[in-house]
Amino acid sequence: MTRRAVILAGGKGTRLRPFTVVLPKPLMPIGDYPILEVVVRQLAGHGFDRVTMAVNHQAELIKAFFGDGSKWGIPIDYSLEDQPLGTMGPLKRIADLPEHFLVMNGDVLTDLDFAAFHADHVAADGLFTISSYQREQTVDYGVLLTTAGGALEGFQEKPVSRYEVSMGIYMASRRILPYIAAQGPYGFDHLMRDLLAAGQRVQVRKFDGYWLDIGRADDYRQAIDEFAGMKHRFLHE
Repeated sequence: MTRRAVILAGGKGTRLRPFTVVLPKPLMPIGDYPILEVVVRQLAGHGFDRVTMAVNHQAELIKAFFGDGSKWGIPIDYSLEDQPLGTMGPLKRIADLPEHFLVMNGDVLTDLDFAAFHADHVAADGLFTISSYQREQTVDYGVLLTTAGGALEGFQEKPVSRYEVSMGIYMASRRILPYIAAQGPYGFDHLMRDLLAAGQRVQVRKFDGYWLDIGRADDYRQAIDEFAGMKHRFLHE
């Protein structure tokens, strides 16, 4: 079975400034490796046989680092954006996508089984599958519950909310391509609204392993702290 991955690596990393003033976000180091190298090593280890990197901001640095992928034993090619295209827009410019393919952000640290995620989607002949994760968000204040008249009726000290969020890792069918705008930016949010409006089924596959969004400064710091001690979970060397 052919396993193709498209890695979205064109973002400017504005949430990680000032870290990303010099390096593009996908080349930010986690332990001994840039986060994007960790992703490439994982995909190669899970039997993917080709990677296309959708690049824009500081594209030449990314291309110079990864080249043709021979160092990691997996062919790598590039789709260059001449303008920001969002998360799904770049797919419209890749002409030879197979019927089913992985799409993921280049700045996630996870121990997701990419091969199993791919296989489950293909077996179901899915249209679009989202890998999801439950995140907790703590409000760093005492929250007041008040009446319309201004009287206190309840109080919560630093409440915690839980959300099921996208991990930035997806399986897609070529059948989504007609929904993607031919020009300009088109994001994951646009695609989800359009698929829902069209009555299409989008599958959500919950994941309860390890996941951090390196594009967030707090997650990046946590990844730096934890990677060395957990390296075996991400890379089987």
